[in-house]
Amino acid sequence: MPRLLAGVEPTGGEIGLAEHFAQWGVLDLRRVGGDLVDELEASGLVGHGGAWFPVATKWRSIGTRGTRRPVVVANGAEGEPASSKDALLLSRMPHLVLDGASAAAAALGASRVVVYVPARLTHGIERAVEARRRHGLDPVEIEVVSAPDAFITGQESAVVSALDGRPAVPSFVGLQPVRVRGVGGRPTLVQNVETLAHVALIARFGAQWFRAIGTEQFPGSMLVTLSGRYAGTVVIEAPLGLPLREVLALSPGSESNYRGALLGGYGGGWVSMPTLLEVDLTETSARSWNTTLGAGVVVLLPHSVCPLVEVARVVRYMERQQAGQCGPCVHGLAALDEAVRCLALQPASLRGGVEPILDLCALIDGRGGCRHPDGVVRFVRSACSVFSDEVATHLRHGPCHLIDAAPILPIPHFRSAHAANER
Repeated sequence: MPRLLAGVEPTGGEIGLAEHFAQWGVLDLRRVGGDLVDELEASGLVGHGGAWFPVATKWRSIGTRGTRRPVVVANGAEGEPASSKDALLLSRMPHLVLDGASAAAAALGASRVVVYVPARLTHGIERAVEARRRHGLDPVEIEVVSAPDAFITGQESAVVSALDGRPAVPSFVGLQPVRVRGVGGRPTLVQNVETLAHVALIARFGAQWFRAIGTEQFPGSMLVTLSGRYAGTVVIEAPLGLPLREVLALSPGSESNYRGALLGGYGGGWVSMPTLLEVDLTETSARSWNTTLGAGVVVLLPHSVCPLVEVARVVRYMERQQAGQCGPCVHGLAALDEAVRCLALQPASLRGGVEPILDLCALIDGRGGCRHPDGVVRFVRSACSVFSDEVATHLRHGPCHLIDAAPILPIPHFRSAHAANER
């Protein structure tokens, strides 16, 4: 340790191609073949975009037969406002990501490689691609495509839709997966950029090297975007399986400085501080507490803010980021937004206390055309549980004195997903 962040200085700039070679050596992409998939299976690498699906299993499901060769997409859209890890990799270590994307193309016999990133990062990636072109590194030409600036545009079917010239919104659950029919109707691998950076290192050093840290069941490391622990937001790298109290360097008694913690971002869930001390840095551990690591987001919420106001701000943002394709999003999230705002700011107008909010969650959960409304439901349900004392105080005495405190959770300028897609 560190691995992905090796050679990265806190105040440094982009690691150029010469520095990249000096740190990691040259990866001969023309010699990468199908045996890389076997190595990935032996490594136990899982996706780090939020789904935590075994990478080798995903790659083996890509249709490689027939005349339509696959497409590889390095997904760096990172629509989650509380996450910064993908942007860090793309801006500071682009060649590690590009190595992984090219290695995937070589292993799968792909004929097209696309890097899908926010507009603010496209210039730097294009510069890195041009440097690689001059050195003849990539057997398949790498394209750089700008992702619309919205929460849902990084979902894999939304990525395919955007690359096909349609609005970047998810397809309905149950349709043919993009691994079979994706960009241009071709089999498509959409892989998060952190995952591809791990692939680049496994292609160099092998599965056993990768498994030298972490645990037998959860090998390797992951990037965590941490807010609330230090000044500003930081990205750290930690071995999987490590207790979160060690990852966050929480000393005995220091957990009392916080009201609770958000794991997994705005589609994740809240946990109490005593619970946080019991969670390990694995998706299995997080799910056992009804939350997720998601894309590796941890936010510690201080006592200086009202958690219900923070929750209301996020729910309003998420309601405006929905795809507008089904009733649970169009009507359900709008009603949930209104109810949560009442709880935070006008609790006297919320008839029935918190029960109407939980009833709305039950009506929305599992009924959407994609997973976006399910994430909002988990976020709200967990908040009602973890902050039950604050809920009772608001209902009994009205809004607390912290409702005008400076906000903690980052909310981009309110711009709907529809507006972002129309840009």
